[in-house]
Amino acid sequence: MISFEIMKPDGIVIIEPSAALEQTDFEHLTREVDAYINEKGYINGIIIHTKDFPGWDSFGAFMHHMKFIKDHHKKVKKVAAVTSSTFMSIAPMIARHFVSAEVKHFDYADMDAAKRWIKETG
Repeated sequence: MISFEIMKPDGIVIIEPSAALEQTDFEHLTREVDAYINEKGYINGIIIHTKDFPGWDSFGAFMHHMKFIKDHHKKVKKVAAVTSSTFMSIAPMIARHFVSAEVKHFDYADMDAAKRWIKETG
């Protein structure tokens, strides 16, 4: 299960997983993010904020997650993994090979630093 918020003035999507990710999570996220992208053309950044990565509840959920990444990675400038999770802390190193967005890890308590990084132009 994920909750998310789109900070429209800053073009930042904050995603907070709290339990195993479900296929419907990505269907809802996709609808909202696509509506924003249709209006603005891109997202400045996505912040994934979770103490521990909860995984997926099914293979279908995993596949919808991969489809979300495939369909959106060229429309997102930066991705910040704000987490204490070992898995999520190495994810940026892996993701750099698959996405065009700049990806960076921040400690779980560094949400403000992640927002500042996304707002930086460069």
